[in-house]
Amino acid sequence: MANQGGPTGLGERALGPDLARGFMLLFIALANSHYFVYGTRVFGGFPMDGSSADRVVGMVLSTFVDGRAFPMFGVLFGYGVAQIVRRQRESGKEWWPIRTLLWRRSLVLIVLGFVHAMLLYIGDILAAYGVLLFLGVWALRWKDRWLLIVAALVFVLTALPSDDSLATASDASDPSMLPPDFLGQFGDRIVVQPFIALLGWIGFVTPFLVGLWAGRRRILERPAEHLTLLRTTAVVGLTVAVVGALPVSLVVGGVIDQPSGEALTRLGPLHDASGVLGGFGYAALSVLIALKLRDRQDRITLAIAAAGQRSLTCYLSQSVVWAVVFTPYLLDLSRTFSTTTTALLAVATWLATAWIADRMRRASYRGPFEILIRRVTYQPRRTAATRSRSSGSLA
Repeated sequence: MANQGGPTGLGERALGPDLARGFMLLFIALANSHYFVYGTRVFGGFPMDGSSADRVVGMVLSTFVDGRAFPMFGVLFGYGVAQIVRRQRESGKEWWPIRTLLWRRSLVLIVLGFVHAMLLYIGDILAAYGVLLFLGVWALRWKDRWLLIVAALVFVLTALPSDDSLATASDASDPSMLPPDFLGQFGDRIVVQPFIALLGWIGFVTPFLVGLWAGRRRILERPAEHLTLLRTTAVVGLTVAVVGALPVSLVVGGVIDQPSGEALTRLGPLHDASGVLGGFGYAALSVLIALKLRDRQDRITLAIAAAGQRSLTCYLSQSVVWAVVFTPYLLDLSRTFSTTTTALLAVATWLATAWIADRMRRASYRGPFEILIRRVTYQPRRTAATRSRSSGSLA
């Protein structure tokens, strides 16, 4: 029997969202790791003085990966919140206890994200998701049209010209990214992390609200009922994402020269905004693939889905690899690795985490950080239930 009002059991989960999360962990690894590579001239996080192979790999990543993976996770994050709300409402919970439960969840994300940023990777997004959830609970009772109207409004605002886009940044890695010593990294990162946590969530508002809307309709869990929507989203979203990325990715690939500063203020937001639609497209495509594989799941599919079920553990495991390989006081390979070899490292890291996740699946083990966040989120309710059972057994 399902745990009514509690976390979704492993056997109750739909394949589509988990497969999407698992596959996108590869894109997150590819998107994060190239920022560690050293270059005398950098554009969009890619060294511009690499080999021809490096330029080709960089162009592919800029077109299909950068700014496309995290929006998809934003959609799935909002979708997951909608699932939690539905289960709580079905168990008879009122709105205020549901908000309190989600605030506990946001708190553990903020704390875990802070520790993650301080120890492993300053580009952490967990704290930003925590802040987004803390504020986003007030949208839980919005009507559908308001979810979509606000999502569209924020999308338009974030697409306006700006010089803050990472897609066109020419800044090399600073000490907060590659700290020269262990103790010194805390002083550098404590200044940067709050800005990322308190401002980074803005870019996820549109995917989050769309995910809430989709979660109410269970679109990713019941794809057969929404085939037209999913197919249209996949085709349109991915087409826009590729076309919108080309002005930046062609520069990364050395095909065209880097444009002037004023043009970059338009191209960066264009790359990012089209990536949001690409995130929708990837989510839809992943669910359509999962629908095809529903009746013939092989070991590879199950392993990727297992990684998706344990996406938090897998995401943090990636950061352990980046810290060990690139941090100056550890292996210090940021000047040794190229864009190409770093991409290969990212793929190998993703394969390793998927293999580990599959081993956890076979052992019916959720994953350490999934267990942590569920215990913090649901512990008060479980404690009360446990006390009730204990009282009954002693009577």
